[in-house]
Amino acid sequence: MVNFCIACRDLSLSSCPRGRRREAFTLIELLVVIAVIAILAAILLPALSRAKEAGRSVACRSNLRQLQLCWQMYADDYAGMMVPNDWIATLSVSTNGTMTPQDMAQTSWCAGNALVDTDTSNIQQGLLFPYNKSTAIYHCPSDFSTIVDAKQNPLPQLRTRSYNMSQSVNGYGWMIDEQLGYPVDTFQPCFQKCTSITNPPPSQLFVFIDENEATLQDDQFGYPMANFGYGSWWDMPSNRHNQGANLSFADGHVEHWRWRAPMIFTGYFQAVTPAQMPDYVRVGNAMRQKLVDWNAD
Repeated sequence: MVNFCIACRDLSLSSCPRGRRREAFTLIELLVVIAVIAILAAILLPALSRAKEAGRSVACRSNLRQLQLCWQMYADDYAGMMVPNDWIATLSVSTNGTMTPQDMAQTSWCAGNALVDTDTSNIQQGLLFPYNKSTAIYHCPSDFSTIVDAKQNPLPQLRTRSYNMSQSVNGYGWMIDEQLGYPVDTFQPCFQKCTSITNPPPSQLFVFIDENEATLQDDQFGYPMANFGYGSWWDMPSNRHNQGANLSFADGHVEHWRWRAPMIFTGYFQAVTPAQMPDYVRVGNAMRQKLVDWNAD
């Protein structure tokens, strides 16, 4: 049986030009297909992006586990004494407008200023480096921030470090603060030996934190006491892991903390917003808290 084209009648459907045109998509049909693809992409791409970030967050937590293991091995080698956490960086402005690093530093778990370090030499000088000689574990795979030059102009090179250590773990201690004239321990109390960690206990005291790239410079994560600067961010946790950050704890485990409100940097020592306050308290509860009485422990 032969199929004839209705329009031509004397031609078979396969040989009729009009019949062949009926087998192709119309412009409207193509537009519908394109619209459907665009809708599906809009639905799937955010999910794929979140999945990709989740994978980077897992790699970040792996980095923190390795750093936490280094921290524990150091303490094991030194009769329970925690690795020093004594490198504080500041910037002074000269008359020609250049920014010069001014470091109040001692030997520490990690040296340098992550904002300006062009290589990993300061990481390699740190006391934890001999326990794991991979510089890659100091950098979060979701941290795309770059270093700056002497005038604070951004450069294309990624930073070498993304993590800081809590001031609560052997941080700065007996070093005299040049501005206040007091030992730093008087207003940033810390534990020095693992056996002294009692409040909070090791399972609740964080050691390393995934710090916000806007505040990360030196190697210490600072936090004010209840009667000294409370209610402001001295350093801020990162916001890069789907509005969250990763932390390691003194007992060796690692956690991901999602924030109720975004951790957005607006200026140094910025006030904590009402929406951020629950997370601000949560971070403080994972550190050593002691009213400032200007007496060192």
